[in-house]
Amino acid sequence: MNFQSTGRPLSESGMEEVCDTLGVAAAQVWAVLSVETRGFGFLENRKPRILFERHIFHRLTDGAYDQVNSNISNSKPGAYVGGPAEYDRLEAALSLDREAALKSASWGIGQVMGFNYAVAGYPNIDAMIDGMLADENTQMLAMANFIKGNDLAAAMQSRNWEAFARGYNGPAFRKNDYDTRLAAAHARFKVALPNLGLRTAQAALLFLGFDPGPVDGVRGRRTRSGLIQFQENAGLAQSGELDQDTESALLQAAFPS
Repeated sequence: MNFQSTGRPLSESGMEEVCDTLGVAAAQVWAVLSVETRGFGFLENRKPRILFERHIFHRLTDGAYDQVNSNISNSKPGAYVGGPAEYDRLEAALSLDREAALKSASWGIGQVMGFNYAVAGYPNIDAMIDGMLADENTQMLAMANFIKGNDLAAAMQSRNWEAFARGYNGPAFRKNDYDTRLAAAHARFKVALPNLGLRTAQAALLFLGFDPGPVDGVRGRRTRSGLIQFQENAGLAQSGELDQDTESALLQAAFPS
């Protein structure tokens, strides 16, 4: 498997489906995304964002490969390298036990563990991987299904961030102030939501090699700089603004039809 995707980012319809699934407003969803996830479901090479968990692989294979590669199979978590290099670790595990390897990685924007494929809404791990490759809408829905399947939707609906953080992060949630961070993020997003059009443009800039900073739907210095670089490269007026001509050229370049 090459795990390649088009990297299509979250759309308005995708956000609406997630909100409908959870029975919440967009501000609650963005609060969880900003605190509990990596912010964007794809890497710059358009592969889904992953993190390989060697202790899960150890558990799923009964430690059979601990002596073969302790960075891939180990009773203790660790050996993370982050970013695209996590796929090197996954590939090493795939060569030992394909199904266990796929189940031992967390996938996409919600970083849902592969072994949670059923609660995420899939009949098997391969179907879940296909979903992670499809687009960010599908990744988001898997995360929503995971939240709902673990009885955490009600906590989001009532904005009981302590209960949500306890269920999502475990009993040590206060160590990282997850509940207060979720409450603060929700208060912020009630005032203004991220701009999904700008977020899509940021994703396009990322894929095309123009550093936009975080793919978060919030305009910042690095996004403006990335737009200027793209405009210069495309022969457009270098305004640093996401005007209609820039947006059209950017999306066509990053997501050709």
